[in-house]
Amino acid sequence: MDYLRAVLNNDKKSEKQHLNNLVKIGKKLNKDVSTYEKELTKLASIKTSTKKVVRKKTTTKNVTSKKKTTTYKNSAYNISKVTVEENQIIIDFKHYIKKDYIHYSEEKRGGKYYDIFDFDGRFEDASPTKLVMNGVDRIRITQYKYRTLRIELINDYNLKAIYIISKKRVIIKILNLKNTTKNTSKSIADKIRQNKDKVVVIDPGHGGKDSGAIGDRKRYEKNTVLTVAKHLYYDLKKRGYTVYLTRNKDKFIELRDRTKFANRKNADIFISIHANAVPKSQWEKAKGIETFFLSPARSSRAKRIAAIENKTDMSTMNNSSQNALLTILNQSKITSSQKLGIDVQQNLLYTARKKYKDIEDGGVREGPFWVLVGAQMPSILIEIGYITNSTEGRRLFETSYQKLLAKGIANGVDSYFAKNQ
Repeated sequence: MDYLRAVLNNDKKSEKQHLNNLVKIGKKLNKDVSTYEKELTKLASIKTSTKKVVRKKTTTKNVTSKKKTTTYKNSAYNISKVTVEENQIIIDFKHYIKKDYIHYSEEKRGGKYYDIFDFDGRFEDASPTKLVMNGVDRIRITQYKYRTLRIELINDYNLKAIYIISKKRVIIKILNLKNTTKNTSKSIADKIRQNKDKVVVIDPGHGGKDSGAIGDRKRYEKNTVLTVAKHLYYDLKKRGYTVYLTRNKDKFIELRDRTKFANRKNADIFISIHANAVPKSQWEKAKGIETFFLSPARSSRAKRIAAIENKTDMSTMNNSSQNALLTILNQSKITSSQKLGIDVQQNLLYTARKKYKDIEDGGVREGPFWVLVGAQMPSILIEIGYITNSTEGRRLFETSYQKLLAKGIANGVDSYFAKNQ
């Protein structure tokens, strides 16, 4: 766990120390640790540059800039620029931003659809700035309140808008602009061609003799996750991606064979789709959407869910053996998997909540899921809802909701590749 923290915190010195320990553990387990030895060699090569970065952090200049970053939020103007590029509105802040800096709502007034984005901040040039985007009737930008910059997208049809947070920048992206110009048509065609180079493997959980979780009225997890996976398959294909399903019918597949398939297809990302469950006494309390990436679980909740999903494979290993193996196998892709999980979870919630406002955010969590162990690419496991909850269990078998979930996941895939070329 100390090594994982070092990776996430970009602490190269600590990363090297713990990576040495992982190589030793791997050799004791008779695992191929050549990849990790190469990683050690890379870390050794950047030793000098790492020291320079550390010394720079202690200089007066950087201490001053750090203080400036923390005080920007309370300064007069903390938004530096707002621009439009093709189907995107880009808002640049002077400091790092969090999710709670943005508030989104939708309205319909006088036959027009309004997508309203409120930002916690001030923009000196809000009044003179004019934003124009082909396919959107009007974009209005105002300093709505002293600490609130408002951007409104006003259109005669309902726009599908998502937003992406990246360090000091927010990107509002419109996914369904009409092809108003040849240039727009060309950009969409270019994007589809570009997506063909991206390979996505979708894994519908369970199947065959393994029904997965069972909800009320004998609703089987294996059935709904297969349907959602198929909707996702066709949605991603329309967007130009090269897509494969580990199973396209009610068939049992060993957990280890699912990622072997993804590796053979040279997948860029691996997405395993599941539905959650709890004991009957908790049926109505437990609900929400959660996304997991591979790591030794920290929370009892993650361990409980992983135990359910892992029961068809590797059940004989004890906890310490599992954690040691997970740490070795996952170190190279934990950060990318976490980024993928965040993008998918955010877009999945945003899309699903357009119809159902009561959907709870279970968060992005670490979890020891064996179906993700062998993947040689960023990989996540999505629990699309609790099949044991009366409301979510019913929705999970409604075609309109299944398509909504698939669209949210697809939007998350778009977001991940947009930020991680």
